[in-house]
Amino acid sequence: MPQSLSKIYLHLIFSTKGREPNIVPELRAEMFAYIGGVLNNLDCPTVIVGGTGDHIHALFCLSRTKTVADIVREVKSSATAWFKQRLGCNSFWQQGYGVFSVSQSKVETVRNYIANQAEHHRHKTFQDEYREFLKSYGVAFDERYVWD
Repeated sequence: MPQSLSKIYLHLIFSTKGREPNIVPELRAEMFAYIGGVLNNLDCPTVIVGGTGDHIHALFCLSRTKTVADIVREVKSSATAWFKQRLGCNSFWQQGYGVFSVSQSKVETVRNYIANQAEHHRHKTFQDEYREFLKSYGVAFDERYVWD
């Protein structure tokens, strides 16, 4: 019987609107678990979700049947509803996002990177981190439109 098989790891990054530090420490672990659950329910097995007060990183496998844009839209809208219920926030995430492929040999490196976000951001802003991702992946961007 023929099968359609795939295993494509993606590293998703998106920030809060205006990079406001709205992801409060006491809710982070629960929110990361919630986002991981949303991804899993979208048939995107999650490796890790993490971040800081102003942005999210998620490492997961791409579903064979869903587009990246549909997955990101569902993650962000579900997380907005989750925050609205807990904090009364309506407009929570920036409009854009970045998503980058991760080879099987780099999954553990990226997982560790996401797990250590708090330490990493003691020395680097989200904007600097994001610019580095864009440059290292050769993504052309216009600084005027990256930060909404």
